[in-house]
Amino acid sequence: MEVDKITDNVLNLLWQWANTPWFQIGNTDVHLLRLTGLCFILFFAWWFSTLLERGLRNVAARGKGTHMNSSGVYAFTRIIRYAVWIIGTLVGLKYLGLDLTNIALIGGAVGVGIGFGLQNIFSNFISGLILLLEKTLKVGDFVDLQSGVMGKVTEIGMRYTRITTNDLVDIIVPNSEFINGRVTNWSFNEKYRRIHVPFGVAYGVDKHAVKAAVLRAVESVPGCIIHEAARKPDVWLTNFGESSLDFELVVWVEHDLMVSPGATHARFMWAIEDQLRAANIEIPFPQRDLHLRSGTLRLDLGDDAARLRAMQGIPKPD
Repeated sequence: MEVDKITDNVLNLLWQWANTPWFQIGNTDVHLLRLTGLCFILFFAWWFSTLLERGLRNVAARGKGTHMNSSGVYAFTRIIRYAVWIIGTLVGLKYLGLDLTNIALIGGAVGVGIGFGLQNIFSNFISGLILLLEKTLKVGDFVDLQSGVMGKVTEIGMRYTRITTNDLVDIIVPNSEFINGRVTNWSFNEKYRRIHVPFGVAYGVDKHAVKAAVLRAVESVPGCIIHEAARKPDVWLTNFGESSLDFELVVWVEHDLMVSPGATHARFMWAIEDQLRAANIEIPFPQRDLHLRSGTLRLDLGDDAARLRAMQGIPKPD
């Protein structure tokens, strides 16, 4: 009996301590239990929004007859998730005793938060919503940012966008960078892209033979657009270089080659070298002409000089 009495006393003491007001917001006493309830509401909103987003994506994936693509589904479910977060936060603040009808108070709190350094978070959040609504950037797009980041968009979050490079390196980019900076989207509305592959051959080579050899190289690389009349590959003579005739292969490629520019360039260079070698077309190396303005230069050709004199019938000097 004494143990039960002690237990009841301890529980009553803990209950009183948990219900002891710490401060007030309006007419609402804020204590430990109310703060615990606020944490539960926020956690439930986060859990329910994640579950709802995943469920909607699964329904869209299994649905038949829908006209919404994967990027549209992603944008729709992500906005629904944000909406559930906001509603849960407002419910939690209302439970805490904050009068949400006081717009001036909310606006002042937001202004103070932005003034104390939350402007970057707020800017990234709004930028993320703009990206999702405008669909100028979608999950799966291959982008090249002004900062030099290049890769595939794998996630558009509330504060950041995750870019995965071809080396499987994840780069976290603030959403505002996509709004304020230049972004090259290689796969925005087109599934094909034209690439340029420069190369050079030695002077004196037949340029028509070069073109034929390089076009054969294109046929050996899978993923090239060859048979469409408006997108046939071509070889351009672009420059008379110091040591070479400079050409450029212009070819349209499909999505798989488009999203791996480094590997694609290497494949074409490999195929071009094979075909030029098979056609006995010389690939040049830098050459320089040396002009002597004064003085004497002694040149010893060794055995080559002796053979040259023998061919020309010149007797060997004593």
